[in-house]
Amino acid sequence: MRILVVTDAWRPQVNGVVRSLEHLAREAPAFGAAVHFLTPDDFPTLPLPGYREIRLAWPRPDAVRRAIAASRADAVHIATEGPIGWVARHVCRKDGHAFTTSYHTRFPEYLAARLPVPLALSYAALRRFHNSGDGTMVGSPSLARDLAAHGFAKLMPWSRGVDAELFRPRPRPSRRFPRPVFLFVGRLAVEKNVEAFLGLDLPGSKVVVGDGPLRDRLPAQFPDVHFLGQRTGEALAEVYAAADVFVFPSRTDTFGIVLLEALASGLPVAAFPVMGPLDVLGESGCGCLDPDLRRAALQALDIPGDKCRNHALGFTWRHSVGQFLDNVRRAHGLLVGAG
Repeated sequence: MRILVVTDAWRPQVNGVVRSLEHLAREAPAFGAAVHFLTPDDFPTLPLPGYREIRLAWPRPDAVRRAIAASRADAVHIATEGPIGWVARHVCRKDGHAFTTSYHTRFPEYLAARLPVPLALSYAALRRFHNSGDGTMVGSPSLARDLAAHGFAKLMPWSRGVDAELFRPRPRPSRRFPRPVFLFVGRLAVEKNVEAFLGLDLPGSKVVVGDGPLRDRLPAQFPDVHFLGQRTGEALAEVYAAADVFVFPSRTDTFGIVLLEALASGLPVAAFPVMGPLDVLGESGCGCLDPDLRRAALQALDIPGDKCRNHALGFTWRHSVGQFLDNVRRAHGLLVGAG
């Protein structure tokens, strides 16, 4: 089976959408599937205001139509609701191509944090986008319930995984920062609520890995915090393994792959009791979820690292990709017993 994935989120962006798609392409051949991509690399782009690292593509419908035809795909999956996604949706509907979508980002909440746009208006647009397809994949039960309450239909589960060989406990390095070390990894942007972590009165050190629109302002505002910039691969894995607690202040993430990376590295999690942390941690006892983030961070210090690691091992990319492919086959009536 050949699948064309249409996405506005692509390299060099470092985020959960891109990571998920990269692992999808890597694991799909083991299931007898090949994944190809239609990305901003295929079109002229402009930088997104306020997010210069994100390039917005401006595709013409005829160009997208030619790309879909050239892919000879058995199925089309539209991963994002950006310009490429909207044009691909239009082309698929006009030309009679079945397609699935996935809901990665709570855009209504993100947009409302920046502009006075009513949530109802944003949800209406996204509902129109997703409900016109043959299935919408969501990362967690909490997200499925939330979207169903907003009128989204044909929801399908698509969990995420973690590279447990890369993200693993490692020998602690020599004393670089005073312990305990509280770590945040993610985009430095208003929707990540990172300042809720940076402003906490905590012992030891606060360490931040990531880049984004707030990168220039935050170091001056929080001079006691150690900002390490963007890191990936081994460099990122080493930072996880050197910390004591992973603090996840976001209230709007739909899943949080960084939670799994931290847990696989032996780090307990401190977070608010919201979508994402609630789904990833469940009843595992691998973190502290509390409306008081400081209290959660301090209590998480007592959680054993091996308990966190064992819980993370239950989330594999192989399972995630198998789930994705089953969703595609079901949406296209290719599974035995599918209607």
